[in-house]
Amino acid sequence: MKVSNQCIDHYASPLGEILLSADDIGLTGLWFAQQKHYADILVGDEPVVDLPVFDEAMRWLDEYFTGCQPDFTPPLHVVGTSFQLSVWQILRTIPYGQTTTYGKIAEQLAAERNVAKMSARAVGSAVGCNHISLIIPCHRVLASDGSLAGYAGGIEKKAKLLQLEGASIAQNARVSAGIGDS
Repeated sequence: MKVSNQCIDHYASPLGEILLSADDIGLTGLWFAQQKHYADILVGDEPVVDLPVFDEAMRWLDEYFTGCQPDFTPPLHVVGTSFQLSVWQILRTIPYGQTTTYGKIAEQLAAERNVAKMSARAVGSAVGCNHISLIIPCHRVLASDGSLAGYAGGIEKKAKLLQLEGASIAQNARVSAGIGDS
């Protein structure tokens, strides 16, 4: 779903360039350069504009990348299907430095909707379509075996983000992501 009347800005993070998008309501996107679903909600002619929401988002990113949990959230304008919005709301409740699994999110959604079961794959698909990475922390979701499966920004970035937060991840997951030696 494309969102009109947006502006963009850029942020140089320790893990690479980040593209930010916003409209008059709030931040609509935050992507690592060239990640899966990169800027897929933009129409392609968004101007680079200095908006207050970008200043707040960059301040949030500055704090985050120093290894601190930001104590504020910039205004967000989250756009998606009702299922995606439900999943993304759960992502926002995962504490800094902690992880959960796609299956646990599916169980939580099933309980909230009073149904017997929800698909962990459907949850994974919604997690992967999150437009506001980091602030809506999709990197904190692991496979049921604790592996770092699935991250639109790349498994190596996911491992580094979790490491930055001090999250406990399996040693084999860290090694397979190529950061076990650092």
